[in-house]
Formats: sequence, structure tokens, C-alpha cells
Amino acid sequence: MTSSTKPAIVATDLRKSYGDTVVLDGIDLMITEGTIFALLGPNGAGKTTTVQILSTLVAADGGQARVFGHDLQRDPDAVRELIGVTGQFSAVDNLLTGRENLNLMADLRHLDKTSGRRRVDELLDQFDLADAADKPASTYSGGMRRRLDLAMTLVGEPRVIFLDEPTTGLDPRSRRAMWEIIRGLVAEGVTILLTTQYLEEADQLADRVAFLDHGRLIAEGTPRELKRLIPGGHVVLQFADQEGLASAARALPVATRDDAALTLQVPSDGGVGALRSLLDQLDRASITVAGLTVHTPDLDDVFLTLTGQPDTRAGRPDHERAPAR
Repeated sequence: MTSSTKPAIVATDLRKSYGDTVVLDGIDLMITEGTIFALLGPNGAGKTTTVQILSTLVAADGGQARVFGHDLQRDPDAVRELIGVTGQFSAVDNLLTGRENLNLMADLRHLDKTSGRRRVDELLDQFDLADAADKPASTYSGGMRRRLDLAMTLVGEPRVIFLDEPTTGLDPRSRRAMWEIIRGLVAEGVTILLTTQYLEEADQLADRVAFLDHGRLIAEGTPRELKRLIPGGHVVLQFADQEGLASAARALPVATRDDAALTLQVPSDGGVGALRSLLDQLDRASITVAGLTVHTPDLDDVFLTLTGQPDTRAGRPDHERAPAR
């Protein structure tokens, strides 16, 4: 992580509507250079629209935004020189090889032949695609396609990258490989705005997280700060029989009892001291515990509490399609 405090992206009062549907209702963002900023929220919250506006793909109805000091409306070409976008859906051309896809991006970036070839070779090595470079992209696995997609974004060496749900549909191993690539980019000073349906992903990667709901930012902070907002930490004690459960329930009157599961849920911050105190209390009462689990609030809990909606990690991507016009 970088110690820079220079703003890479500053947005003020961004607004966007499609007909009578308000998609963004005046949001403010300040994203520091060389950090990962995660934008979370339920489907239709406005995440993809925010990315589209900040990447100059869609014009805002109101408000202002700057990328490294360049105004999106007054100087969009300068902004485009600084950014790269990897969307929800791959930009890879299946009829081309991996190398040909990258060469196409080098041509679009107006790199000369020597510089373009050098950059393509660097990216093929960096993304572990050299062995498959001359195979059609249609033969690539999902993880390889996403790596190629991101490599294509990096041909022009952008200072800011917009990653709109970059790991949707990937298996756990491919997702974690993508995380390592993202961390490596940030270590090199790249700024990343990430939208994701996987709350663990934001927890693992992001320096700061903002929750967007119904077009408004409803909370922002580090993952740790946001998790502190939510009560509900607890320890679940598992017992071997009803007798042990009943004894523990008498000793721990604040606990919530589940006779069917033979468990007690005890409020706790999950800290070592609190856990030790709980076990000592049970030991003094000669109560044997068959097992225990500790639960502290995570971003799933923050999501549920702030938006009042279920976790959408297993749901469809956030398309946020505009009404037909």
C-alpha cells in the first residue's frame, strides 16, 4: 500500500437519471492515488453507472468529477489517456489469439511497432499467458480470459483502472490469482476503483469501501471502521447433549438457546480476553463444551444492516441497464 495522499479521483454531487428513474442522486467520492477503493451495493444501486461516468463512457446529468486534476467534461481525452476499464463482460475477441488481442490494443493506443511488441511480451509474461499466447482466445479458460482482459486494459499503462466486477464467474483459485495481480498493480502505484458482488473480495483488497444504495452513498470507511458500526459479535457453543446445554444456559442467562441444534449463542466481541473469560466461567461450573465458533461482524453484516437486502454474491451481476430510449 502507498502512503500517498494525492487524490486520483474526486467527484462531487454526481447525478444521473434515465427518464423518471434516478440512478445517482448526488454522490461524492475522493479516491487516493495508489489505493483500492471498493464500491459496494445491491443490484441496481448505481455502481456500474458510477464507473461509466468516471471512465467517460456516459455523461453525468450534474455534478463534477476530475481524474488527476483533469475535468471529465472539459478534457475527456486527457482523462482517457490516464485510465483503463475492465468491465463486467470481457472485451476479448474470441476469434483472435491472446497475442493478437494485445497487439490490437497496442495499435489502438498508437504504440510504435517495437514498443508495442515489447509491451505485449511483458504482459503475456506478467499474466502467465505466454504459453497460450498464440492460441485462439476461444480456447482459454474463464480465468485466462479475465487475465487477458485485464492485460489488454494495461497495454497503455494507465494510472487509474476501473474494475467492474472483475472476478464474477471465476472459480476460487482463479479469483485469488486475480487478487494477487490487483495487489501487484497497486504496489506499483496504480489506483483502482473496484465494484464487486463478493464482499470477501472487498474485505481482502480494499483500502476504503463505500456502500451505495438507491443512488446514494450511505457509508464509507476502511473495512475495519465499517465493521465496527455493526453490533452482533457472538460465540456459538456446541454441546453433546441436552443436559450440558441446560447447565450452560443456567450459567449464561444472556445466551440465546437453540435446543434443536444443542447450541448457545453468547454475545461477545470475539476478542481473546472475552473468549478466555467465557471458557473460564464454563470451567468453574464444570460444564463441558463439545465445540465453539466465533463470529465477528464482517462486510456481509454491514451490507445486510445498511441496505436491508440479502447478500447478492451468489446472484446475477449488477447490470444496471438503462430503460430503452
